Amino acid sequence: MLAVDGLEARHGLLPAVRGVSLALAEGEKLALVGANGAGKTTFLRTLAGAHPAAAGTVRFDGTDVTALPAHRRVALGIALVPEGRRLFPDMTVVENLLVAGRHRRPGPWTVDTVLDAFPQLRPLRDRRAATLSGGEQQATAIGRALMTNPRLLLLDEVSLGLAPLAVEAVYRSLTRLIAGGATAILVEQDLGRAMQIADRVVCLLEGRIALAGPTAELTRERVTEAYFGLRARS
Repeated sequence: MLAVDGLEARHGLLPAVRGVSLALAEGEKLALVGANGAGKTTFLRTLAGAHPAAAGTVRFDGTDVTALPAHRRVALGIALVPEGRRLFPDMTVVENLLVAGRHRRPGPWTVDTVLDAFPQLRPLRDRRAATLSGGEQQATAIGRALMTNPRLLLLDEVSLGLAPLAVEAVYRSLTRLIAGGATAILVEQDLGRAMQIADRVVCLLEGRIALAGPTAELTRERVTEAYFGLRARS
């Protein structure tokens, strides 16, 4: 479904993603891990069209989307749940969900099915996003992405800044979604959660792939070594 070849992205003159190549099959779940500043968020944003590629290609279902704007990629089936959630604070839960419907693809996700997937949002449907808790905002952000009926879901730091109970609630719903056959790339600081959900793990270090492999073949220790670049220093 997704083929990334030699992707590079920069912030000004500073390289953030350096020659990353990977492929993702339909229905596969990939955990993208690494320390702060490793390039994870920039990589997801570049896949989604929210950040320009400096070099390399992104192909989605055989189509070169490297130069397509974000809304065109949404229409093809790529949806990003951004770090920090980025909701419209003065709009209600339902209004935030409906915003995503402008470029939605045909599919099963509607306001009602999103509220079924995240039942904690149903009694809050008319509440402004600014008044929601962090976990409720994250559920709304994931629901907003689902409203586009994506084929590929990009999730950036789902548990960041959330209380433990909120993390549990969000991940209960997220695990059900992923078990239903979704194709996803998950950026997550919690290695344990990431490795429980993902079929494969890719670890970035200073914008490059330091380690990649099936989750079943990787130990937490190997991932941690790559995460901090310990093998490179030894």
